[in-house]
Amino acid sequence: MHVLFVIDPLPLLKAYKDSSVAMMRALVARGHTLSVTLQGDLYIDEGIVNARTTAIELVEGADLHEHAWWKVAGPHAAPGGDPAAKGASVDLPLSSFDAVVMRKDPPFDMEYVYSTHLLEYAQAQGARVFNSGAAIRNHPEKLTITEFADLATPTLVTRDMERLKAFHAQHQDVIVKPLDGMGGTGIFRLRAEEPNRNAILETLTDNGQRTIMAQRYIPEIVKGDKRILLIGGEPVPYCLARIPLAGETRGNLAAGGRGVAQPLSDRDRQIAVTAAERLAGRGLLLVGLDVIGDYVTEVNVTSPTCFVEITEQTGFNVGEMFAKALERAVG
Repeated sequence: MHVLFVIDPLPLLKAYKDSSVAMMRALVARGHTLSVTLQGDLYIDEGIVNARTTAIELVEGADLHEHAWWKVAGPHAAPGGDPAAKGASVDLPLSSFDAVVMRKDPPFDMEYVYSTHLLEYAQAQGARVFNSGAAIRNHPEKLTITEFADLATPTLVTRDMERLKAFHAQHQDVIVKPLDGMGGTGIFRLRAEEPNRNAILETLTDNGQRTIMAQRYIPEIVKGDKRILLIGGEPVPYCLARIPLAGETRGNLAAGGRGVAQPLSDRDRQIAVTAAERLAGRGLLLVGLDVIGDYVTEVNVTSPTCFVEITEQTGFNVGEMFAKALERAVG
């Protein structure tokens, strides 16, 4: 297969821990070839969805802590060079690739939304896109848990200040967060006696103009915010428990959490299987479930991570599982 990755600029990736790079390495190990493009290089010309693409090769034995882990395929550039170098890129329809893997990181802003539309149009022209544009757009990562209310902690989504205050009064200890945050940004814990409650809610809702999420606090966060991966409808047998720093509410790795891989518990597997059954047939090859204790808190579909941490700590090759699932999906 020739696989096109829609991705952030390669020089900005931390290859030693990046899940997209783990995917690339697994695909190359299985004999496939790679190209990359940036979100801003997707375009429509005379009705056809195209992209400015660059074929790349992975440098064998490269130090993934350095930048020279990849090179432009052919004579155009040295390892780690500019993928936009003159002569290195070519404009191609997305439908000309065997698979298109959408791995652009959030924020999920309007440019991201436009990209999902372009990917959806490309699919109508024969492109095979994973995760599909429509699936990414139709499964906002915070709101999708409303489909799993039976597996979730009590949750309220609103911008109404009085509803938020009433929810806090009912549950006493709650988490509030923006719907478009990532990496733990904008997350606050409101305990029973929180003197800054009103100020926090006013800030997060922009004085009632922005919808946010409130959830009953789950004490099991001290044992980790678990990332459970679904690949091709099957759960990876290990999750990554992201354990918060002492005194911290957030387990996100970006917020200083420590990642500990561990086998799925019976409850984890039950959640994973239930989620896989409900999400089947929606164009979601890769899903990242966030689970605290016995509850689903988020459903991630943009660019789920934790491949490398799980692989390094358990020996289970998550990237290879993804590559095999992609092969099956393409057929």
